[in-house]
Amino acid sequence: MKKLPLGIQTFRDIIESDNIYVDKTKDIYALLEHNEKNFFFLSRPRRFGKSLLISTLEEMFLGNQELFKGLWIYDKIEWKKYPVIRIDFTGFTYSNGIDGFKKSFLAEVKTLYKKHNLKIDSDDYKKAFKELIEKLGKKDKVVILIDEYDKPIVEFIENSEIRNIMKDIIKDFYLVIKESEQYIKFAFLTGVSKFAKVSVFSGLNNLRDITLEKGFSTMLGYTEEELFSYFKDHIKATAKELKVTQKYLKDTLKNWYNGYSWDGKNFVYNPYSILSVLTIQQINNYWFSSGTPTFLIKMIRKFNTNIIELENYKTGDSIFEAYDIDKINVQSLLFQTGYLTIKQIEKPSITRRKYTLSYPNLEVKESLLLHILADFSDKFSNESEVMINNISEALEENNLEVFFNQLKTMFAGIPAVIFMSDKEAYYHTIIYLILTLIGVRIKTEVHTNKGRIDAVIETETHVYILEFKMSSTNQAIKQIEDKKYYEQYLLSKKEIILVGVSFDSTERNINDWKVKKTD
Repeated sequence: MKKLPLGIQTFRDIIESDNIYVDKTKDIYALLEHNEKNFFFLSRPRRFGKSLLISTLEEMFLGNQELFKGLWIYDKIEWKKYPVIRIDFTGFTYSNGIDGFKKSFLAEVKTLYKKHNLKIDSDDYKKAFKELIEKLGKKDKVVILIDEYDKPIVEFIENSEIRNIMKDIIKDFYLVIKESEQYIKFAFLTGVSKFAKVSVFSGLNNLRDITLEKGFSTMLGYTEEELFSYFKDHIKATAKELKVTQKYLKDTLKNWYNGYSWDGKNFVYNPYSILSVLTIQQINNYWFSSGTPTFLIKMIRKFNTNIIELENYKTGDSIFEAYDIDKINVQSLLFQTGYLTIKQIEKPSITRRKYTLSYPNLEVKESLLLHILADFSDKFSNESEVMINNISEALEENNLEVFFNQLKTMFAGIPAVIFMSDKEAYYHTIIYLILTLIGVRIKTEVHTNKGRIDAVIETETHVYILEFKMSSTNQAIKQIEDKKYYEQYLLSKKEIILVGVSFDSTERNINDWKVKKTD
């Protein structure tokens, strides 16, 4: 049984150490066919295989054919050695600010000179980099591979002063590449975010962004077919360890780690999470835990993002365009960083598309919502598991007294500064977060032919129709009855319970609730 390459991002190491390599070389070959546009950019979330792709391209352009024996591309191309310039911005020094970055950049350029047996003539990193391309390009055209192009900006994303200086530095760097196009055979850039005003997307005339192209939608990540083919022995071993059937494990893996898409049709599994599960043999939030999105949580709060609307969020093409970091669109940022993905694309016309974005899977949804909830109060972070278990048990037992008392306890733990005046939507959000985290089937703002239901909760035995009011519970119940919100659930054979909930804007908590059964 071949080994699992968890944490290995070097193609040569994977092949020579007898690790599993999911063959993506057919996708890579498709890049080489487009000679008229030989500058490419691909955006994918962190830990999604970008560095391994860069490493694979490097070995290809170095002409190391024997490493590809048994892979699709082995006998499909002319294997020729090209001078390769590979830069990985994650390896630079950022702790010493701009000066530290410039020194780190110069050190990287010096290393490249040494690697190609050339003498460096300048201590200016931009000039030295340009001369390196020219010196190598006079003998044979150069291949440029840049990993995590956006790292220098992301590293200082919360420091606008340093960030703006860094944008200018990076802009100058890509202008060097633009001015050296005549010496370049092929260039490939990866990153997470698409930032405007750094000359990557405007300065490089021939840059082709393949992020949303259908032909490259499965270039990174594992398709279901790849997962069940390449990893079948490890799936069998993990199912045995967990004492479940292989079918049950496959279904669980799909719910927890599948669902990423960049074309709305082809869906892939998160490679880091899959390798982690099969190595550790436990279901857990591996990808999310590897990098807590502190900045994203801050942006969600800063822009008063409607958490409920993140699920099945409707949008147009503009959300996928490069954005100005000073004018952040939270939904765009969540998409690029992997917390939202494309679930569906509709085409009302040949010039217009409608997209539905949503959480890719349970790992991302539950983890993100839990962090948002914990951000409201330390109490949620420290005691949430106990309270959430109590709420879950109360619903299972149809004990609404305990259910609402536990909700009141959680509301009481939210600092006053967090509240958004007395808007009902805010209370909806907290309840949505809590109930979603305990796995309850909750639908919010359910449309009927007579209006919109605030929330519907379904358990194995009951359907709860909830109406929220800043006034009285009687008014809430009356609205449910007058508009017959319960009618569409009469055929469910479950007991239907009408629930009116009122909030107290002074106490910033649930004030009262009233329950009524349907006849």
